[in-house]
Amino acid sequence: MKELALKYGCNPNQKPSRVFMADGNELPIEVVNGRPGYINLLDALNSWQLVRELREATGLPAAASFKHVSPAGAAVGLPLSDTLKHIYFVDDIPALDESPLACAYARARGADRMSSYGDFIALSDTCDKTTALIIKREVSDGVIAPGYTDEALEILRDKRKGTYNVIKIDPAYRPDPIERKQVYGVTFEQGRNEIRLDDPALLENVPTQNKNFTPEARRDLMIALITLKYTQSNSVCYVKDGQAIGIGAGQQSRIHCTRLAGQKADTWWLRQHPKVMALPFKEGIRRADRDNTIDVYISEEEHDDVLRDGQWQQFFTEQPSVLTLEEKRAWIAQNTKVALGSDAFFPFGDNIERAHKSGVEFIAQAGGSVRDDHVIMTCDKYGIAMAFTSVRLFHH
Repeated sequence: MKELALKYGCNPNQKPSRVFMADGNELPIEVVNGRPGYINLLDALNSWQLVRELREATGLPAAASFKHVSPAGAAVGLPLSDTLKHIYFVDDIPALDESPLACAYARARGADRMSSYGDFIALSDTCDKTTALIIKREVSDGVIAPGYTDEALEILRDKRKGTYNVIKIDPAYRPDPIERKQVYGVTFEQGRNEIRLDDPALLENVPTQNKNFTPEARRDLMIALITLKYTQSNSVCYVKDGQAIGIGAGQQSRIHCTRLAGQKADTWWLRQHPKVMALPFKEGIRRADRDNTIDVYISEEEHDDVLRDGQWQQFFTEQPSVLTLEEKRAWIAQNTKVALGSDAFFPFGDNIERAHKSGVEFIAQAGGSVRDDHVIMTCDKYGIAMAFTSVRLFHH
């Protein structure tokens, strides 16, 4: 197939719309099911690059959950603890432990479930039955992968009354080294960003007093940097145990990236608090409603909304106790060994101060700010190991 006609572009008024290869070659994708739209394909092709690169860098199956051309989550296929299985709503998925790909998607989807609602999924490996079972139960627009088992395809084709978008991509496809796009009738041209982020040398320039990066930290920093490579800038990514736990994308200010991503990382960690784990939900409450309710329960601004009389009865069998601000702070303080990547330099130490509050102990950033000395000093205050990569990863 050399051309794919689309219903419309970014918005219904933007017609006509299509995707095609400018050189006349066949498209590297095959629509196996459904009818993907313009934004679906932007998400699909960006997210595929991310998981392909994670797979090559780590040797592990990888998955991403994309929304509006930025990842809400990205992860590699490490085993899940019982706690993570519970908060990701996958503790009833059969054979989950036997599918690293399913574990990767459960992690990618579970990191920021509010943002992942209605996501587009990318899988680095052939989609198996277990992964398809997780996808089937979540609200999602589609999936891209290099292949699908017969069982997985049957499950996915049954989703959304048969309209679910299933795309197969040629894993051998490599684009031309020069890429182009048009803005307001003007053609932009640049070399593709082919920088390798699995190079150990990226973490060799360590100006902080603490120079110790554990093997797990090196892996997590690499995951953070690869994730940022496909995240709309400015962007910051917190990673722990092989998965992004907070991504701040598309912010004009670096500190706002760090705060947004840190807030998401804190929410991910707070979901594991015993009080949140024990919330007495009624039977039959949908996962999306549970996510929304948990988010409000955790939120400092709206905490009382789900606990006041007449409200809690909609969701719970009994009125839960308040998760106090002191309890939240004490729990967040227990999060440790978090890695953080930034797509450009930190201009001030305020970013480090915020990152420290969310358990960050390892940082990889470009360096090169006129205030690098202040950033280094702030890292040293908290014993954080930080590397200057000298690599900027803006993505627009």
